[in-house]
Amino acid sequence: MRIDKFLWCIRLFKTRSLATDAVKREQVKLGDRIVKASAEVKPGEVFAVRDPPIWRSWVITAIPASRVGAKLVPGLIEERTSFEDLQKLELTRLAKAEHRDPGEGRPTKRDRRDMDRFTTD
Repeated sequence: MRIDKFLWCIRLFKTRSLATDAVKREQVKLGDRIVKASAEVKPGEVFAVRDPPIWRSWVITAIPASRVGAKLVPGLIEERTSFEDLQKLELTRLAKAEHRDPGEGRPTKRDRRDMDRFTTD
């Protein structure tokens, strides 16, 4: 199975075109090399996906026939990313969320309620 289709089938990407774009932007490795979207994957191979600031890696245990439900994904891949890298990723996400400027991005539930009170009074 092609790597772009595999990444979509195991739900690492919402659409197949997003998976293909990630491969084209060199955010996917198979083994230790950056691959093209047409690269074939086999059970036992290690692949990695760039999730800034780290590379998350998995081992393929089985190839699905088509896109599978979220509950079936753990039977197809095993995560190999180190605990330290996962902590680094979580700290980065928390830092980004902490430094969000008020009014930037989607309104929070509290912001929406304040706007509703302002417009209905």
